Amino acid sequence: MGMDLFCVSPQRQPPVCKILDYGKYKFEKDKKEREAKKNQKKTVIKEIRFTATTDKHDLETKAKATISYLQKGWKVKVAVFIKGRMMQRMDIVKQTLSSFLDMVKDYAVAEKEPELLGKDYFVMLNPKK
Repeated sequence: MGMDLFCVSPQRQPPVCKILDYGKYKFEKDKKEREAKKNQKKTVIKEIRFTATTDKHDLETKAKATISYLQKGWKVKVAVFIKGRMMQRMDIVKQTLSSFLDMVKDYAVAEKEPELLGKDYFVMLNPKK
């Protein structure tokens, strides 16, 4: 008859089986998975990077870009790249990041406190509701 014996639930006692066309079953299952994947909401994460010695005007330009991303509902990863001996001057790095966060505070909420990862001092920002 061109049908297959498919075991639906092998752990049950007795095991549950179906007689069906396996090719058609697999196609329908894949089709449902594609539909579910298409309807998922994708989170977009943008990254803004600058150094601790970045000038105020350049920070304002990056803040404008960050605000536009946040208004679109995207998450933004703000990273201060630490070069050379700047690791000994973390106070400057923290001050630069805090001044940047003050520029975008009306549009963003930080997920958690800024943290150091490798040579990046970063924080994730979520758009305000």
